Order: sequence, then structure tokens, then C-alpha cells
Amino acid sequence: MPHDNYLLQTVIFLAAAVFSVPLAKRLGFGSVLGYLVAGVLIGPHAFGLVGDTSDELHFAEFGVALMLFLIGLELRPRKLWALRGSIFGTGGAQVLLTASAISLIAVYLFGQSTNAAIAIGLILALSSTAIVLQSLSEKDLLKTEGGRNAFSVLLFQDIAVIPILALLPLLATVEISQDPDDLQGWTYALAVLGAIAALVLAGRYLLTPLLRLVVGARTRELFTACSLLIVLSAAAIMSWLELSPALGTFIAGVVLADSEFRHELEADIQPFKGLLLGLFFLAVGANLDLALVLQKPLLLLGLLILLVAVKFAILFALARVRGMARGEDWLFALSLAQAGEFGFVLLAYASQNKVLPDDVSSVLIALIALSMAVTPLLLLAYELLIQPRFFAGPRQPDLPDSDPHDDGSPVIIIGYGRYGQIAGRLLNASGFDTTLLEHNAEQLELVRRYGIKAYYGDASREDLLHAAGAENAKIVVLTLSDQAASLEIVSRIQKHFPHLTILARARNRMHQYALMEAGVKYIYRETVDSALEIGAGALELLGLSRHQAQRAARKFKQHDQRMLESLFPYWRNESQHIAQTRIYREQLLQALQEDRRDPDLHLDHHWADRNKEGKREKDSKTSESKARPGL
Repeated sequence: MPHDNYLLQTVIFLAAAVFSVPLAKRLGFGSVLGYLVAGVLIGPHAFGLVGDTSDELHFAEFGVALMLFLIGLELRPRKLWALRGSIFGTGGAQVLLTASAISLIAVYLFGQSTNAAIAIGLILALSSTAIVLQSLSEKDLLKTEGGRNAFSVLLFQDIAVIPILALLPLLATVEISQDPDDLQGWTYALAVLGAIAALVLAGRYLLTPLLRLVVGARTRELFTACSLLIVLSAAAIMSWLELSPALGTFIAGVVLADSEFRHELEADIQPFKGLLLGLFFLAVGANLDLALVLQKPLLLLGLLILLVAVKFAILFALARVRGMARGEDWLFALSLAQAGEFGFVLLAYASQNKVLPDDVSSVLIALIALSMAVTPLLLLAYELLIQPRFFAGPRQPDLPDSDPHDDGSPVIIIGYGRYGQIAGRLLNASGFDTTLLEHNAEQLELVRRYGIKAYYGDASREDLLHAAGAENAKIVVLTLSDQAASLEIVSRIQKHFPHLTILARARNRMHQYALMEAGVKYIYRETVDSALEIGAGALELLGLSRHQAQRAARKFKQHDQRMLESLFPYWRNESQHIAQTRIYREQLLQALQEDRRDPDLHLDHHWADRNKEGKREKDSKTSESKARPGL
């Protein structure tokens, strides 16, 4: 089979992913292990379906840069501040203690050089974000105390990848110049700081206007192209300085974390990130030397036990110091007692910079893959052996509203025009956070001028709704007047987020009927209340008392709602709908006329009660003013 046929190799890669990942997820091992196993099977060391995958591995490393861009988008100041203790305290201590312990073991037990030992310690100190978060989510443990602290440590580890990537080339330095007149190092450091400052300033003052300009073109694929341009440019700047491209993409993500385009950026980048990361793991698996595993099974088994034991001991000790509940400490320690997917990236980078010899890198690649493979088994042991000892019955989530993936907004408002603004202001004034999605760029820019935080995006996209926190929200307020657009969004929400309660605006009767047919229970016609208020005002000017006018408006609304529901079966048959409408209009006319003629019915007790309250309030104010004549 010719290995230079890139089209055929692409087909093999995609077929391996399509068949292996669903099987791995069905078995409870997660998609990452599915990719790795598939890569091993198709690689040159197994069935040989693909040849050398070094080019694919280098290209797919950009998937890691995209992952860090998305992580940066999630690192909003409010979220970081709420988790600051567990992120920087527990997370920082875990990385430092684990890296130190593994480095000492590498020096004294395996005879590694100091620089190589430090690199090994830093690489193995990280855990698998993909494996841990997926496993905890599937088992409904992410909201528990142990799960939330595990997420915080993983978040710190993701941040720590940046300085580790910058540190690895320094570990390869054999000799450092002591000449004070040699300014090359200072020049390089200034260039790096200048590049980072340029990225921050560009993100603050150039990227958002650029995205607004692109949105104004109303071409969806252009926004995707602009998103990739931002990420590629940030990566290229860091590559030019011989630093990790991930550093540039991470900074770009953090700078855009508060942008109104954050959700749309996340939704557009996510598919590329997932595809490239999948390719990356396939390539890593294909490069795994099975011959080495078969040659040194006892060595790898011993290293695996040692790694898991060291990480577990440090994590368990940190959990006890932090005061986690019994049982939660076991979950926290077992879930993070493995090496992570970022280890593959760091190993490739360390080998490229001659920090680690190739034979050591090969052993570590196998060790990382094996440690990730045992993680589902460790969590299964926790469920069967540890959890029953400390928890009676099913686990209850701790602080259910503190899910680390959620923005904390129970309400998503789709469409922030004149109608949505009123609903949003009422909810905010009543103490409820909202996530606002608006597809009109001009309207979005207008509301942002008034200090209202809204995000750009097409809410008919499942990925955007997911990015906006639909999985953890409770209510969607749909305020679009466009019938076709609102029905498409309703269909998307009901299919992918059936737990959400939809409150929808209807522009007219036909729109309401369509929403009713789609299964929406809470529907509000936009003009009913304001039109009735105008009608009641006109009745007053025509001689009716105010309470009679208001009563007529209320009776009209009640009758109109009953009529609308009764006519629903005929709404697609125009002739029957018209005939039934005429009948109900006659009934309404008779009801209101009888109401006006009846001498007893004009006494509205609700109106009388409100009149009494108003009179008491007026008398109270009069008495108060008499008591204080100076006012």
C-alpha cells in the first residue's frame, strides 16, 4: 500500500475514528482512548495501514493550540475569582509537589540528569482533562466537592502548560553566558514581552471592531474564517519567537473572554479543535512503539504503579489538608492519579528541543497512554469499593448551581430588541442573571453602549446554545418576531435541550398557532396588552367610568384567549377558521353588552378593593401632610 497517498491515509484516519470512538465511549473509556487505540492499530507498529505520521502529528498539534484558545475564552475574571483557592492553591501545590517528587525519583532511582528529571516531573505532573471531565460527567460526580476540586486542579494544569512549554527549551541549555555585555537574552525577553503586550492591546482595541465589521457583512462563513485568522495569527507570532503557538492562542482567548462574540467564537472553533485533537491522538497512537511495550512489560507496569501511587498520595494529602469530606478525598485523588494528554505535546516538544533522549520519550509515551487507560478502572473501583463506605444511596450534587461549565445564568434570552429588553430588565432587576443572544450586529452594538452584556450568535445552532450554557439553564425566553426563525429555534431546543422551559413571543395569531403546534406551552402575543390599554382609554373618553373600561378590557382578554384556544383545530383551514371566528365575535359582543346593561355586574369588586386601598393611601398622605405643615 503506498504510504504517500494522502487521500487514502485521510480516509483511513477518519474511518478509524468513526468506528473506534463510539465503541470506546460505549465501553465507558472515553473518546481519547478510542483515538489512541485506533491509532495504535492502524500505525506502522501494528497493521501498518498508515506509514510515518510525523507530518500529521506536527499539523495536528494545532488542535492543542485551539484547545487552549477555548480554555482562554472560559477564563473570565468572575469564574477565576470564585475558584481562586482551589485553582491556585490546591492546583499550584499539586503541580509543584508532584513534579518535585517525580523529579527526585527520576534522579535517584533512574539516574537521569537534573534537567531531564525536571522535564519528566513537569510532564507527568499533569492529568488528563478530557478523561477526567468526561468520566465525572458521565457518573454525575462533577458537581460534588471532589469533582469540583478536581476541575479546579485541571484548570490550573491547563494554565500551567503555558509556562512549562516556555521552560522546556531552557532545560536544554548547556551553557549560559555570564558576559554582562551580552544583551541577546535581554533583547529576546523584551521581544517576548512586547509580543504578548501587542496581543493584549490588539485584542482589546482591534479584534472586537474587526469582528463587528465582519458580522456586518452578514456572511456566516466569513465569521468562521475571521475566527481562524485570529487564532492562527496569535499562534504565528509565538512561533516566530520560537515559543509555543499555544501561548499566543491562550492569550488571545483570555483577551476575548468578555467579548460579545465569545459564544460564537467558541461554537465556530469547537469543531476544528475536536477534529484536529482527534487527528493528534490518532497520530500519537500510531507512533506508539508496541515492540517497546512487549520488550519491557515489567518496567512499564512498575512505572505505572509507581506513577499512580505517587500522584494518589500527594493528591490525597492535599485533599485532607484542604478539609474535603471523607469519600470526596478518594474521588479527588483517584480521578487525577494519571498522566494527561498534554504530556504527549510536552514530550514531543521536549524531544524536539533535545531535553529528553528518544528512548526515554518512547517509554514515557507508553506510560502516559497506559495511565490514561487505567483511569476508568480507578473510578469504577471508587464506585464499587469506596463510595458505598461513605455515602448511603445515590450521591447528591454539592452546590448544584456551581457547575464549572455553566455561566451561572438560569435564563437565556434569545433576541434583545425592544421586546426582549423589557423582559431582561425585569429579570435582572429581580436578581436573576441572564445570558443574552442577539443575531443583529447593529442592535448588539447599541445595547452594549448602555452597558448591557449581550453576545452575538445564531441561536438556531446547537453548538452556540451549548456554548451559551443551555445544558445548565432552566428557561429560554424567545422574543423573535420572525415566525420561521423562532420555530427553528424551538425545534432545536426541544431536540437537544428538552429540559428547558420555553417562553415565546408570538407576533400574531398565526404565529401563536404555529408555536402551539410545536408544543410550546407559554406563549405571549406582543400587542395584546398594549392594544387593550389603548382600547380601555378610548372607552373612558367615550363616557365609561375607569373601572367599567378596565373590566371590559379584562373580559375581552379572557374571551379572546378562550376563543384562540378553541379555534386552534381550525387554524390551517381558512374557511372554517373564519366561520368560527364570526361566531365567537358575536358571543363576545353579546357578553359585553349584557355586562353593561346589568346594574349589578358593573360593580367590580376587584376595582372597588383597589379604590379603597387608593383612598386609604390618599387619606394617609393627607394626614401626614397636615401633621407636618412645614413641608
